[in-house]
Amino acid sequence: MNTERNNRPLFFVGCGFLLLLLVGAALLVFLVVPNLLFRVAENGPEPPAVSGQSPPQEAIPTLTLPPEEATVPFTPTVASGEASATAQFVPAQPDLLSALFEQTNPGVVNVQVFLEEALGGQGAGSGFILDEQGHIVTNNHVVAGASQVIVVFYDGTEAAAEIVGTDDDSDLAVIRVQQLAEGAHPLPLGDSDQTAVGEWVIAIGNPFGLGSSMTVGIVSALGRTIASGITPFSIPQAIQTDAAINPGNSGGPLLNLEGEVIGVNAQIATGGASRGNVGVGFAIPSNVVRLVAPALIEAGAYDWPWLGVSGGSVNLIVMEANNLETQQGAYIHQVIPGGPADEAGLQGTTGVANVNGVEAPVGGDVVVAVDGQPVQTFDDMLARIAFMNPGDTVTLTILRDGQQREVDVTLQARPSEFASP
Repeated sequence: MNTERNNRPLFFVGCGFLLLLLVGAALLVFLVVPNLLFRVAENGPEPPAVSGQSPPQEAIPTLTLPPEEATVPFTPTVASGEASATAQFVPAQPDLLSALFEQTNPGVVNVQVFLEEALGGQGAGSGFILDEQGHIVTNNHVVAGASQVIVVFYDGTEAAAEIVGTDDDSDLAVIRVQQLAEGAHPLPLGDSDQTAVGEWVIAIGNPFGLGSSMTVGIVSALGRTIASGITPFSIPQAIQTDAAINPGNSGGPLLNLEGEVIGVNAQIATGGASRGNVGVGFAIPSNVVRLVAPALIEAGAYDWPWLGVSGGSVNLIVMEANNLETQQGAYIHQVIPGGPADEAGLQGTTGVANVNGVEAPVGGDVVVAVDGQPVQTFDDMLARIAFMNPGDTVTLTILRDGQQREVDVTLQARPSEFASP
């Protein structure tokens, strides 16, 4: 998991805002969202390079949409027929895609956002209907800072929405309308753990303000760890896809051929000066939505568990520097003082060794199993921790000074002081 690394920056694809100058000239303004330099879901300063650590990634501004483009109602023309959950998809079968669009598009909405600013600011994103009570899932970065949110349904009907809850760490938000448009309906959540690389998927959303747009592709990779964009924590188990995702798609669903939501489109990678899709998009997995959305509806927030470490995967250099037998495991570079790992006695880097002219951290504990389940990478460890709860006790099997031992750690809720970089 997470074995491929690249230097392409990530950026969020939905929450563009247009700032209107008092002099009357409309300018496109880019929102710069800081990103982490290190692939971790735990807070801490940047450690020495180890495998599992991404090269520095710079958040690219999201393209802003002119108001006239962001608010044009769009009524889709759909084909008749019903989607078959067991049909074998071939790109030359347009009837299947048309039927799938007709089945799922009424569950997708455009999200129009207005900011509290002089003369106003505006942005556009996407979302999908979660239940009959009018709850809608979208990205946190779509609605962050909004003074007013308007939902546009598949038939062009508009409705005011309230923000029910937001979660910076998962980049998810739930909004609610009082009544769904006629024919609009919830979309079922699939099991993202059952998703396979090579599986055909579709994305429906509002790219560049063009509502009810569908694109098709495959699942390119699984188990990616992506930055939340706002906090130092990462989103685990993200789905990588080559289905075209562009600014305005943020918050919209990534669906399988059964019409189930397996992810929430959130980020894309770009190359050069391009701000558009280059075939590398990322969706927050539906099983994270299963965790977070109910808590946002009930309490307006979600408490993630916190281990309190930073680090990376073991590579060849770290293995040789620490006299390890394999390259598997999660190397702990830093233990946050006063955190759960610190209280349990876990140890971070104690020094630096030179391996063939390359400096490598030494002395840190290497986690090789969580509750008896082997750990291959640092991201693997964090993904296992992320799906636990504050207050849970987890048993970590570690290597220290060539000896294997077990350490029990009682997880805590992520502290508020780590709510921003």
